[in-house]
Amino acid sequence: MLARCLSASLQGLEARPVVVEVDLAPGLPGVQLVGLPDKAIQESRERVRSALRNSGFRGPLVRVVINLAPADLRKEGPSFDLPIALALLVASGQLARPQLEGLWCAGELGLDGSLRPCRGVIALAAKAQQHKAQALVVPPENA
Repeated sequence: MLARCLSASLQGLEARPVVVEVDLAPGLPGVQLVGLPDKAIQESRERVRSALRNSGFRGPLVRVVINLAPADLRKEGPSFDLPIALALLVASGQLARPQLEGLWCAGELGLDGSLRPCRGVIALAAKAQQHKAQALVVPPENA
């Protein structure tokens, strides 16, 4: 099943929209991250897995492909943890798909599922408003 969540990547002082796509498919369990993610985003696999488990959700025991689109835009930082987790929950049927419609989000996840602040939230909020987002979810420290 496929699910999408909206976020943004900070490029200098400007945010560029990023669609986080999560696809679950039959096959050997594992997570593949594509779309020019940096090391911090590659490490989000472990943060998201632990955060979901420690928050009472179940991790999918299937092949997971996470795409950060557009593929030619370099993405940096841990702010994609939250959109990856939310899209994963929708793709696995643990969260209703309509809850992500019009939602933009960013945030680093702690292993216990808590949200940690991230850079670029003001630029993200401006870009979300420009794209007529219905809601924005960020860590409390960034609000």
